[in-house]
Amino acid sequence: MRFKLGCNLAYEVMSPTTFIFNVEVARLRSLDVLSETLTLTPDPERRIYDNPDLKNRYLGVTVQPGPFSLQYDAEVALSVTRADPGTIREMPVSELPLDILPFLLPSRFVSSDRLTPFAQAEFGHLPKGHERVGAICNWIHDHIAYRRGASDSETTADETLLMRAGVCRDFAHLGTAFCRALGIPARFVSCYAYGLVPRDFHAVFEAYLDGRWWLFDATRQAHLDGLVRIGVGRDAAEIAFSTPFGAMEPTGMEIRIDRADGGPEPAERTVDAISTEAPAPHAGAV
Repeated sequence: MRFKLGCNLAYEVMSPTTFIFNVEVARLRSLDVLSETLTLTPDPERRIYDNPDLKNRYLGVTVQPGPFSLQYDAEVALSVTRADPGTIREMPVSELPLDILPFLLPSRFVSSDRLTPFAQAEFGHLPKGHERVGAICNWIHDHIAYRRGASDSETTADETLLMRAGVCRDFAHLGTAFCRALGIPARFVSCYAYGLVPRDFHAVFEAYLDGRWWLFDATRQAHLDGLVRIGVGRDAAEIAFSTPFGAMEPTGMEIRIDRADGGPEPAERTVDAISTEAPAPHAGAV
């Protein structure tokens, strides 16, 4: 499937401010970038870092006081892998690649250590595999209300469980935390999401099962086979679309993603297991 996507971000900068952006699509084997432009107004000196393992792409700029804007546009071709969830097993820790360790441990917003007793009681008895992670998503969807304003940028997974409300970021953190609490490696994913209404940056998570990362979205608000990855990390802190250091105020944001071909629509809330990664010998290979 081909998509045209991008974003517009605008700010009023009050003092010299350094921005770290993560809005460009990841360079994956499954994601062919057909065209891409990134325009800054004004256009200060750029610093670029492409993470060689996770494929996250970071842009750093220092902006002087005044209005500042970023526009990103890309056309991409996305390929997905489908499988029967019942055929995908969990891997014992003894079989996991060692570089996957960060995605088994608690992190700033993924308080898996605090949630271990709950996760074990609720999900520990279920058959191990992709379907158990699917059951985690079903539980989150059924028990956590999707409510804008219910959380903020500091909300942790255990707080979301207590409040029983949140947005996509919180759903992804909670799903990631439950998986890690059960010994399943999981990581936070930011993406452009086809079918999401209203359009926004979207957050989902991936679980490492049977030697591959598989996508999960407990919000059920977008098409799994229409998720175009931006970044992955232990939690949202590592892949925020904008991290500013200085005095500034956001003044506008627009996110867009549309089909760029005449093919069939992505499967609605597909029951297939979906991955956008080829099998890899270690967790970093994408």
